[in-house]
Amino acid sequence: MRHSGWVACVGPFLFPWGEAGSRRVHGLVASLAAAGHDVVVASGGAEPRTLTPLPGVDGPGSIRHIGLAERPPPDAGPVGSSIQTLLRWGQRTARWLDAQPTKPSHVLVHGGQAQYMFHLQRWCRRHRVPLIVDVVDWFNGRYVRGGYLGPLHASMKLAMHHYYPRCDGIIAISSYLEDHYRRGGKPLLRVPPTLDVKSLTLDARQTPGDSSPLTLAYAGNPHGNKKDLLGTVIEAVDRVQRDGARVELRIYGPTLDEVRGLFGGRSLPDGVRCLGRLPQAEVAGALQGADFTVLIRRPERATDAGFSTKFCESLASGTPVIANLTSDMGRYLRPNLEGLVCRDHTVAEVTEAFRAAARLSSAQRSVMRQAARSQALESFDYRAYAEPLGRFFRHWS
Repeated sequence: MRHSGWVACVGPFLFPWGEAGSRRVHGLVASLAAAGHDVVVASGGAEPRTLTPLPGVDGPGSIRHIGLAERPPPDAGPVGSSIQTLLRWGQRTARWLDAQPTKPSHVLVHGGQAQYMFHLQRWCRRHRVPLIVDVVDWFNGRYVRGGYLGPLHASMKLAMHHYYPRCDGIIAISSYLEDHYRRGGKPLLRVPPTLDVKSLTLDARQTPGDSSPLTLAYAGNPHGNKKDLLGTVIEAVDRVQRDGARVELRIYGPTLDEVRGLFGGRSLPDGVRCLGRLPQAEVAGALQGADFTVLIRRPERATDAGFSTKFCESLASGTPVIANLTSDMGRYLRPNLEGLVCRDHTVAEVTEAFRAAARLSSAQRSVMRQAARSQALESFDYRAYAEPLGRFFRHWS
């Protein structure tokens, strides 16, 4: 069923690709389009300058997108960037909403912290348009520029505790955030990271024979999010290799020097390959070329509140995961089915998981690949959330 009106999805994220927030928003708006909504994504980048259709989404609705240049340009410098993000963030979005010939039926916001939310919430209240916020993190000063005492952390905390609870509705990425915001009594829906699993083409390669080396993959930016314990993963690879196992770890994202820094400046073990950054379109193929991806994180509130997009992408690619359980991963990662579970994030436990992986036969690895893909189709395809999100948005219709 096609709905009247249109939904504005706004925020200083890049779209349709460029960062984890891009993929999060892409999944949400694809679900809304599949539910029959026409969506306009007004993102933080400078392009495109005019409304541009986004093809490839199933359903009666549509997606168009435009860049509002809310993000500071690369040459803005520290002063210009600070002025834009701490004082002006959200002003351009409010002016763009004012300029539309018809008001949206709903506004969905992702990111932006307090300054952005101030302008957006004021606009929505003035025009009596319901504001729905997508909450994906519990911000930790350890992971943001300026630390705990910096203005960015203060802005994030103000958004979390003041602005988000005062929105008309909340979409939470995890059960941790769902439980936290449900206390406020506002309409709430939990939606994990989603993507177009169904249309993802799997390669035709066969699972390697029993004598093939164990191939592991990591894709991400451990310096950027500081949650992924890549140094622990490399140390575990080193220990398993000293035991005589044949293991290859392919690292996509950080530079060789950055990876060495995570390993205490030492030379990397044989078989650890730093392959640099990949275009988004090539990530799935790289993941499919591995027996497992690895995701080891320190258990804390920030990791329990968020939800790793890398985890969902790996299962969607048919590649099982070796991980310690944080956030809601335990709902989707069953031991010896969608992957292997480390009891904690220590080197000893990760090493033991790698030893177990190296002992698996090709037939066992093949079964796990099929289980990973099946779980992703059921749990992370955007089409699975079209009906729940459509029903959620009808609350204000």
